[in-house]
Amino acid sequence: MPTAAQSAKGRGRPHRNFRLLLVGETTSKLGTSVTSVLLPLVAVTTLHASPFTVGVLTAAPWLPWLLIGLPAGAWVDRLAPRPVMLVCNAVSALVFVSVPLAWWLGVLTIGHVVCAALISGAASVFFSTAYSAYLPRLVATADLMRRNAQLQAGEQGARVAGPGLGGLIAQAVGSVPGLLLDVASFMVSSVCLIAISSDAPRPDPAPRRRLRREISDGLRFVSGDRCVRAVTAFAAAVNLAMAGLQAVQIVFLVRTVGVVSDTLGWLVSCGGLGGVLGGLVAGRLARRLGTARTLLVLQFTASPFGLLAALAGPGPRLVFYVLGTAVLFAGVVACNVVIVSFRQAYCPPELLGRVTATTLFLNYSTIPLGALLGGSLASALGARPAMWSVTAALVAAGGFLLVKPLRGPRDLPGAPVTES
Repeated sequence: MPTAAQSAKGRGRPHRNFRLLLVGETTSKLGTSVTSVLLPLVAVTTLHASPFTVGVLTAAPWLPWLLIGLPAGAWVDRLAPRPVMLVCNAVSALVFVSVPLAWWLGVLTIGHVVCAALISGAASVFFSTAYSAYLPRLVATADLMRRNAQLQAGEQGARVAGPGLGGLIAQAVGSVPGLLLDVASFMVSSVCLIAISSDAPRPDPAPRRRLRREISDGLRFVSGDRCVRAVTAFAAAVNLAMAGLQAVQIVFLVRTVGVVSDTLGWLVSCGGLGGVLGGLVAGRLARRLGTARTLLVLQFTASPFGLLAALAGPGPRLVFYVLGTAVLFAGVVACNVVIVSFRQAYCPPELLGRVTATTLFLNYSTIPLGALLGGSLASALGARPAMWSVTAALVAAGGFLLVKPLRGPRDLPGAPVTES
């Protein structure tokens, strides 16, 4: 029979493990957020890239999902997720060390930068799949909504601080050396992962079969379940439009509005500030309205605010960008908390890696397309018309939530809603 001290230790360990995961991932997202500003700045200011090239660079980290997204789920289901995450962190750190090194040697090219984004994107495919399968092993199913909300709030907090910090770093030491902060963030993430201790047994792996057969299991589950299919289609449409927005916004703010580097970072971070709010309110809204109804309310009240961003101009007109992106990101993040928690609680554990990889493959496959479309629109029509187009597409994405499985019931099946 365990002693009182042992029982207290057992109760405390899951909280300690989650705190380590939260700290490591928030730090890593901070580095990624800084890089999301610095890499396009490297392309625009150091390598003098065109808007279309910036769109290609924005698409590059997401292209690996098209190539290895589906088999990654089957591979992750065969492996322990934490070692996979550690290897991915190491690969990403090495990639982002190479860019300042090439710059210092005077051999940095836009091709090198795009290749770095591609390789780090490939590492992210495995990391994201393993990460989604790892969280349910650290926390109880009933806590998934709350823990996902905390992780999303931490990620969006990094979005708030990251771009502003990125702008300051670009002013102080330059955009290329600033990428070393992302390297440090991957190291912190790895240290936190190593420090996690878990007594939860690893589920017995399913018998090995052909990779194609295992991939088809995930595809059949996603395509055969009406609720999973609907939220996956919605998320894919949102990602298409958001990628277009991210490909256009820096060109829009720098070349159309005339924003300087330090102000640019803080403006871009406003979306993250809204995302923090979205992460904090997602659970409360889900308890009050129901998870299915929360998706509908958030999409059709928050997404129209994104149209305000295209009205931005110098001086006081910057408030349109701030308000539009803040409310838009709040809605997107809160919807993401609900959808991720639903998927983790609803899917069979032995299929979670493959289902996660399948949904992320479908969701993320639209991101490079959206980034390329955004860059093409900006090159052909100008940055402001491109901003109108991509924000209108965000509103239109809500049509996928109007299908019967989501429009009727109060809650999504199996989606956890707990008290805070």
